[in-house]
Amino acid sequence: MKTKTIIDVRTPYEFMGGNVAGSINIPLQEIAERIAEIKSLQQTVVLCCASGVRSQQAASFLQSQGINCSNGGSWFDVDAKLQ
Repeated sequence: MKTKTIIDVRTPYEFMGGNVAGSINIPLQEIAERIAEIKSLQQTVVLCCASGVRSQQAASFLQSQGINCSNGGSWFDVDAKLQ
């Protein structure tokens, strides 16, 4: 059973170029409008992007909404940690 859900906040184009297996693509600009979907996830959320900047913005916003999440930084780093 998965204990974490990985949300990649890059654009769909960036996501298609490579991503963490099993991750969900929710671009940064869609985070606020998809808050209910994110709140419904049963696992801790880890956010990632290309460098960690956008995922930090998303993590800060989601934490302010009471969502248990963290910034995983670059998707390369998250992917490597899961290997």
